[in-house]
Amino acid sequence: MNLYLKYFKIHLKSEMQYKMSFILSFVSQFFVFFGYYFTIICLFDKFSNLKGFSLYEVLLTFGIIQFGFAFCESFFRGIDQFDRLIVDGGFDRLLLRPQNILLQVFGQEISFVKLSRLFQSIIVLIIAIINIDVVWDIKKVITLICMLISSVLIFLSIFILAASYCFITIKGLEVRNVFTDGGKHMAQYPIGIFKKGFVFFFTYIIPFGFVNYYPLLYLIDKVNNDLYMISPLITILYLIPCIFIFYKGVKKYSSVGS
Repeated sequence: MNLYLKYFKIHLKSEMQYKMSFILSFVSQFFVFFGYYFTIICLFDKFSNLKGFSLYEVLLTFGIIQFGFAFCESFFRGIDQFDRLIVDGGFDRLLLRPQNILLQVFGQEISFVKLSRLFQSIIVLIIAIINIDVVWDIKKVITLICMLISSVLIFLSIFILAASYCFITIKGLEVRNVFTDGGKHMAQYPIGIFKKGFVFFFTYIIPFGFVNYYPLLYLIDKVNNDLYMISPLITILYLIPCIFIFYKGVKKYSSVGS
């Protein structure tokens, strides 16, 4: 962690060299994000519910998924831009250093501008939590915390998996956006509103459903099974093979000769 903190300080100092540019970028990101928020508000201006889910229940799922995506884009941006390291030979230099390779990749880029999206997601979460019709107890608080953690883990897993195929393709493929940006836009709504094929894929292939749908059913008392409370922990089981695949790729990596 000391290594990552050093990367953190370096990137912070770098971005603060141009304070006005940072402030303008931060503010613009802040207002662009709220376009998604107002889209949901406008949707519920026409409909009272979305297949049985109220406005604030949808905002809760929206805030949780945006929290995980923004967190990863802010603090793990390096793995999302991994193809650049492969192409310019930067990954070769990292391999020469006696430090954890994945931690080094994480620290290659930290985006403090993206923190504006993280703050926005927290604001939306607070609005949803205050207004949602839930009787809070210790179990439901734990469920909410697990949902937030699992949201970070699912996007981190996808970023690592997307980085892993760069060992084969060299350059990143745009298809990864189907699972990152596309997954984010899909999972910001309760996935139960979609057709069964989508629900199956985004539950058992990419477990977005265990992040903010099945736990949500427990939160709003649509189910009483405690297994729904701990279902977000499945994302840990998803992360482990993603890390394993990445290190498999590292072992087979033989440089691009840049």
